[in-house]
Amino acid sequence: MPATLSAIDWQVGDGWQPLVDAWRASAEGQRIEALLRERLATGAAIYPADPLRALRLTPLASVRVVIVGQDPYHGPGQAEGLAFSVPAGQKLPPSLRNIFKELLRDLGQQPAISGHLSAWARRGVLMLNTSLTVEDGAAGSHAKKGWESLTDALIAATAKDPAPKVFLLWGAHAQAKAPLVEAAGHGHLVLEANHPSPLSATRGPAPFIGCGHFSTARDWLKGQGVDFEWSLD
Repeated sequence: MPATLSAIDWQVGDGWQPLVDAWRASAEGQRIEALLRERLATGAAIYPADPLRALRLTPLASVRVVIVGQDPYHGPGQAEGLAFSVPAGQKLPPSLRNIFKELLRDLGQQPAISGHLSAWARRGVLMLNTSLTVEDGAAGSHAKKGWESLTDALIAATAKDPAPKVFLLWGAHAQAKAPLVEAAGHGHLVLEANHPSPLSATRGPAPFIGCGHFSTARDWLKGQGVDFEWSLD
């Protein structure tokens, strides 16, 4: 049976912990915790099993790239707490296939056998969905329930840290977070394109396929003195 949420481990380590603790004490945080308790008590299957995994794998001090997703995958066995990533052995979702297609076009990087992107997380890529949980088969079921106040705070915190970062904002939902980055005023690089979904990846005004974000991010970071590669090894 696919892993589902049973209880959240709220300990995420230095850097992120004060933000998580403050949010949990807020009305929004309490609302999410109450929602999760209520839904789990009814037997609802909630994904992923570890909603805060991105924070544990990518501490604030190590963030170099931020990829903003929207909602965790809502199919069994797919969501694993990293935006766009799926566990090894899972079929690649269409958006992830397009991400690998652009990596090949842009960098000549052959598609990975697995859609598991934890190697990126450990290289400093924060892959953060704006809603951190979802119910089985019900896309967006936990959106606008309170998670966004936490994830906005996390995005803002990465922008306030002056270490150079690239924000990859794919699709209108992610692009709505650009003001959080701009407000920090640290000159981070913000790159925008359509979402990698097949519905929009090749359409105007800013097709994802052909955007060149992977090479642009790598080269800009190197220009800032940060050695960064998109390898999944």
